[in-house]
Amino acid sequence: MLYGNVEKIFLFVLIFTQISCLTANATELYFVDAHSQVDHNLVPIDKIISLMDATGVRQTILSARGNLKGGNLLKLTKRNPGKITPAVRTKGDPYDTNSQQYYEILKKQITTKRYHAMAEVLIYHAQKGEKAPEVAVLPNDKRVDVALDYAIDNGWPFVAHIEFASLQGQQKKKFMRAFKQMLNQHPEQPFVLTHMGQLSAERCLRLITNHKNIYFHTGWTNPAAVEGSNQPWTDVFSGELLAPEWKELFTQHPERFIFALDNVFAEHWSDFYQKQMDYWKRGLAELPEDVAHLIAHGNAERLWGLQKNR
Repeated sequence: MLYGNVEKIFLFVLIFTQISCLTANATELYFVDAHSQVDHNLVPIDKIISLMDATGVRQTILSARGNLKGGNLLKLTKRNPGKITPAVRTKGDPYDTNSQQYYEILKKQITTKRYHAMAEVLIYHAQKGEKAPEVAVLPNDKRVDVALDYAIDNGWPFVAHIEFASLQGQQKKKFMRAFKQMLNQHPEQPFVLTHMGQLSAERCLRLITNHKNIYFHTGWTNPAAVEGSNQPWTDVFSGELLAPEWKELFTQHPERFIFALDNVFAEHWSDFYQKQMDYWKRGLAELPEDVAHLIAHGNAERLWGLQKNR
């Protein structure tokens, strides 16, 4: 009788050890936030790093907005070169008004050679209350062309902000035609649509099928972000888990999707950060391991060459 108990204990220990070894050998899932922002209401860099560390975000591509100068962003990020990657700023009144200052600011930033990404370029951005005005700039506009040329010259993806669900009728068709033309004119250049372009899974699949150089980032596509906004953001979740159509699309084309939070204002670097990360950890845990790793960090590291910048 005693022998039988010892045998059972030995078998239990053996099984537990095997499970522990498998768990230890599983590759840790970590995240790279491929697009977030910080404005003049400065969030202490230590707080940003603390939030990243607490949620498994190893690196963030960060750009300045509002009245925050690019030089100040570089000072903020210099202390953490392996964790914060500064992106060339594009947003602001100079861009909105197409003033000469916009081109001078771009050139000045590029000349420093201290940036390793290009921030999103606004092509269509609906007005967001008093915080952000409407911006409507076709993809063949000079402002877009110059930023795109810099991105190509430096080997960076071009991040295009187009809110298709906020466009209506012929205007929506006009922007989609112009965007597809841009994709076709630069077939070797990666283009990343922010916020999934506010498109459905079906429309994303159509673009993926027809254009080998289109990618999508996940900023503001989870319930924590969508439920607190009156904008027509795409929500890739159904309740706490990924919606079936998005789960299928992520699994079929994992190389086309890039994790991003797109924090904008100081209040986003708070509990809101944790809430978003909770959704994404649950969501990606539903996917095959190799798929989850590509979306969480692999695609960003490959496209922006982030590992060599650490």
